Amino acid sequence: MNNSLAKAFGSVLKELRNEAGISQENLAYECELDRSFISMLERGLRIPTLETLFKISTPLNKAPFEIIKMMEQKVQNK
Repeated sequence: MNNSLAKAFGSVLKELRNEAGISQENLAYECELDRSFISMLERGLRIPTLETLFKISTPLNKAPFEIIKMMEQKVQNK
């Protein structure tokens, strides 16, 4: 696993989740995932599959490509 990608995804996920005013628990419920998995994603301990990325994008009102673009910007700025 590429640690910089995992960290970038986690940072973007937490930022978008907070902007949307959604708790980890509510996001997990909406995505049919476990809250602890959302936490691991946000901490950069796990990286999502494409299926998970699509599940997460819906409640955050972002297209998957927008999330990836945000990740790309974070990786390039480091």
